[in-house]
Amino acid sequence: MAIITISRGSYSKGKEVAEKVGEKLGYECLSRDVLLEASERFNIPEVKLVRAIHDAPSVLGRFAYGKEKYVSFIEAAILRHFKKDNVVYCGLAGHFFVRGVSHVLKVRILADFEDRVRLEMEREGISEKEAAHILKKDDEERRKWSMHLYGIDTWDPTLYDLVIHIKKINVDAAVDMICNTAALDAFKTTPESQKMIEDLALAAEVRAAIIDMKPDVRVSASDGKVIIKTAEIGSKEIALEKELRKIAMAVSGVKDVEVAVRPKDIAA
Repeated sequence: MAIITISRGSYSKGKEVAEKVGEKLGYECLSRDVLLEASERFNIPEVKLVRAIHDAPSVLGRFAYGKEKYVSFIEAAILRHFKKDNVVYCGLAGHFFVRGVSHVLKVRILADFEDRVRLEMEREGISEKEAAHILKKDDEERRKWSMHLYGIDTWDPTLYDLVIHIKKINVDAAVDMICNTAALDAFKTTPESQKMIEDLALAAEVRAAIIDMKPDVRVSASDGKVIIKTAEIGSKEIALEKELRKIAMAVSGVKDVEVAVRPKDIAA
C-alpha cells in the first residue's frame, strides 16, 4: 500500500503512465479531477485553479484572491484523497504536499524535447518553431511557480525517488518499474506515516476553511489538535482569535484549537 505522485512536463506520457500504474495496482488515479473537486467545493472557477497550478507568480497576482488561497484549496482536495492510501496522483503539485511522508513514492517522468515538440506540432497543427516556443514557456512557467511558492525546482532530480526517461524505456516498462518500486518495504504504509498524512490533511482542511479571513496563517495538526499561527497586531487580536477558533472547530476531525498570535513572526 502506497501513494505514488508522478510529476511530468507536457507531452511526456506521464498521464498515460499514471493511468496504467493505477490500473495495474488497482489504485485510484487522480489528475484533473482534483481541480474539479476543489473548484466545486470552494466555489472557485476551475480556470483559476488551473492557472494557480500552471501560471507564473506574475500572472497569479492579477487575481482578486491570492495564489496562496487557490493552492490551499488544491492541497486540501489532494490530501483528502491521499489519506485514503492506494492513490496515484499525476500533476505538478502532488509531491510538494507530502514531503517527509515515507510511504509516498515520488516519480518524475522525462521525455526528449524533440519528441515533445513533435507531439505538440501534431496536436495543434503548428510549426516546429511555434511548438518549441510554447513548450519552453510552459516549462518555465511551471518552474517559476514551484520556485516562488516553495523554493523548490521541479527539475531537481533529488526531489524524486525515481526519475524515468521515456525513450528506450517505453510506457509499459516505466509502469513495471514504478509498480515494482512501490512494492518495496521502504514505501509501505506504516501507522506513523499514515498518521502524518492524516495530520497534514486535517491541517490543510482547516487552512482552507480560514484562509479567506487570514491568508497568511500557518496551520499544523496532531491527533485532532490544531495549532493556528498568525501575525496580527492591535485590538483585533481577541476577535480574530475567537473567529478563527470557531471556524476551525467546525471542521470535521478537529478536537481542539490553539491560536498563536505572534506579531511579525508567524513562523515562530
